[in-house]
Amino acid sequence: MSGAVRTGWTPSTGPAAPAPARRRRWLLVATAIWAVLLTVLVWTSVRDDPPTVREQRSLDQAGPVVDRAVGELARASGAAGLLELGPARVESSCRVTPFADGARLRREVGVLAAVGTERDVLSGIADRLPTSWQAGVGPGLEGPELRADAGEFVAVEGRPTGDGRIRLTVDTGCRPVGSGYAPPPVTDAGPEAAALTAALRALGRPADAAPEVVTAPCPGGVLARTARSTPGPGAAGSAGGLTSLAGDAPLLDDPPVYAYRAGPVTVLADLTPDAARLAATVGCPD
Repeated sequence: MSGAVRTGWTPSTGPAAPAPARRRRWLLVATAIWAVLLTVLVWTSVRDDPPTVREQRSLDQAGPVVDRAVGELARASGAAGLLELGPARVESSCRVTPFADGARLRREVGVLAAVGTERDVLSGIADRLPTSWQAGVGPGLEGPELRADAGEFVAVEGRPTGDGRIRLTVDTGCRPVGSGYAPPPVTDAGPEAAALTAALRALGRPADAAPEVVTAPCPGGVLARTARSTPGPGAAGSAGGLTSLAGDAPLLDDPPVYAYRAGPVTVLADLTPDAARLAATVGCPD
């Protein structure tokens, strides 16, 4: 048999030699060490690093941030400028991801601002807010707007309502619910309750029902408080009955809205043809 090699054909040298067993063992050890190291790094990041997106903070974690932000806004508005603290509103019709339901928490603060002074009032509030909020006032679609970041992905906005008031809003955006929002505790009634009762009686309205009370923690540790009446049926009447309580020096007289000071309390009346909505508020110390 001829030993000549055919042109274009390479003689086989046999199967490839297997990798040394020692090299395979080192590769397995290195892979295991890398997996352990990666696990430790991820756990440390989750434990220690601040959240980088809103979806990493649930509603129960953001709730105290919102309440403290309302307290900061109350202080920045000044005791004479603060009209009312709005109750918490939780909207559960949003989705965090296409596969996960969520909710958003909003609270509002009403502030006095005579028509034509809205930008100055907003700028004054922005100047008194914490530096870390990076608050600023700029042009909006319907007038000046305040924007700020209260931290933990909680947004603050403020804009005029066109009737001598400014509405400041604190909003968490849509996020996981967690254990849900727990409002700040309500303590015993203060001077706001007595002022609310006096206003209701001056308007000839029932004053026996317990008011809705909402609070917010002031930076100094005390609570800002608003006591709000429950709207009842029947015509609300005019603000004439309140003029004696206002000492003929109302803060705001723009029907159907009327506001005045009674000692440390600001009383706000929204007297629509169908109902009367009254709120009495004690703000944060200046």
